[in-house]
Amino acid sequence: MEFAADILNTILTQFQKPTLAFLIGGMLLAAFNSKLEVPEPVYKFIVILLLLKVGLGAGISVREADFMSLAVPALGAAIAGVVIVLLGTVTLARLKGVSRVDGIATAGLFGAVSASTLAAGMAVLDGDGIAYEGFIGALYPFMDIAALVTAIVLARISVARREAAQMAVSGQGTMTMGGAGGGGKRTQISGVDGDMIKGILVDTFRSPAISALMLGLALGIFAKPDSVYQSFYEPLFRGLLSILMLIMGAEAWARISEMRKVAHAYIFYGIAGPLVHGMIGFGIGLAAHHMTGFSAGGVVLLSIMAASSSDISGPPTVRAALPEANPSAYIGASTGIGTPVAILSIPLFMALADMAIGF
Repeated sequence: MEFAADILNTILTQFQKPTLAFLIGGMLLAAFNSKLEVPEPVYKFIVILLLLKVGLGAGISVREADFMSLAVPALGAAIAGVVIVLLGTVTLARLKGVSRVDGIATAGLFGAVSASTLAAGMAVLDGDGIAYEGFIGALYPFMDIAALVTAIVLARISVARREAAQMAVSGQGTMTMGGAGGGGKRTQISGVDGDMIKGILVDTFRSPAISALMLGLALGIFAKPDSVYQSFYEPLFRGLLSILMLIMGAEAWARISEMRKVAHAYIFYGIAGPLVHGMIGFGIGLAAHHMTGFSAGGVVLLSIMAASSSDISGPPTVRAALPEANPSAYIGASTGIGTPVAILSIPLFMALADMAIGF
């Protein structure tokens, strides 16, 4: 009982902090039909500045990071992204009323990373004076790209198999899944090849989120932006993040209405997914802690990355690669439900890390 009370106390305390309070405030404004609106260009400008800040901070830290201290969490982040997609493929994508392609696309967004959620986690830890590895931002692309590539490849395979099966039924061709001696006629899984993977990687790196993050990372590693980082990006971080949380809260509430158009399974997945995925990240973070001394703050942020669902780089990538998928399903579940649940779960992972490792 004392353990549960400590976790509950930590959660309630964090809800009073600016990051989570602004998120809840945005949801309340939207619920009461407030006309408050932040222009889209302002939103995009804020996101770019926040990602540049995260990338610069990560790059500055990578310059002095030990290789193994960085490599183990990076590998863990990629593994987490793949595992989350595979888990969604065998759960959500197989539920009644859920299109397999829609389910895999949704799992892909939940396996990828939300820049706003990661920034929120950093702000919460900074506010409490909890240390974490400065290179955490550099883990973003590993999890993001691993999840998106896995999801799009699996969805493309599913679509190709369905089309081949329909051709076989209509008498236009036959499909065999292998066979001894190669005697059967094989139907090629069209589109699933090196060019497709290359296209996914190019689209992902060209997306605004990854582009800004990677630019900041490169500048942090190869240039010396320490002065502008300390004088400009660091002071603006919390203020800009509070506005972003206000926008995210209002948008999340608006997206919830879209969930009426799709199966109720997405609502359950949007609520349970971030918690389950966060525990996957937490387990990988604990393993990295025992292997390399990965900090408790780092474990929390890796958990938050795993719990988050992509809200910037993922949707346009999935929309371009999987036009068959229903945006109301994967965006509604991720942005409408998954993002606020992930952000509100930050205190939970902080309490667990404090219990397991100690800050």
